[in-house]
Amino acid sequence: MTRTRTHTRPRTRTASAPYGRRLAGAALALLATAGLTSCSAAEAEPSAPAVARFTQNGVTVTLAVAGWKDAKGTLTATFTPTEAGYHLYSTDLPAEGVEGVGRPTSVTVAGALAADGPAAADAEVLRISLPGVDSAVPVYPDGPVTLTLPVRAENPGSTSAGTAKALISYASCNAEEGCNIPVLDRPVILNITGNALTFP
Repeated sequence: MTRTRTHTRPRTRTASAPYGRRLAGAALALLATAGLTSCSAAEAEPSAPAVARFTQNGVTVTLAVAGWKDAKGTLTATFTPTEAGYHLYSTDLPAEGVEGVGRPTSVTVAGALAADGPAAADAEVLRISLPGVDSAVPVYPDGPVTLTLPVRAENPGSTSAGTAKALISYASCNAEEGCNIPVLDRPVILNITGNALTFP
């Protein structure tokens, strides 16, 4: 009987090792690229604006800082009556009101911050007549109103921490139910640290 031998070619692993190394290198390159991309995206995203909020005498006030760059930015204050049918008085109202009626809606700053322009309101001014008052009284329509105040650091060249105050004043009134007690110069603290302006 003649036996036929089958020759089996020996397996080799010489090609797999470089291939594995190439796969590992490609994976590391992808990870590095992903890391750089995520870092760039994080650096590109603007920081969230700082926000503070309080409710007093029938109004919720929400303060926010936006666009803070090169020691300048914008401070906004939104005044929202807690009940329907209430209005706030115009920023143009005299400090003592009209014949003692009303108080102006205002936001000012002190300490390490200074105003970089006048405050602007996002609502039109209405002039209404009130019983017992000879002159028309300037008010905003019922509901919320937002004041926007450009601000700057008092010492823009300094990177040390500083403390500032936003001073908030307002009074809310209803034509039928009367007025709530005015809030005058309620302080809200802000901190300046390096390039940031935040509420504590």
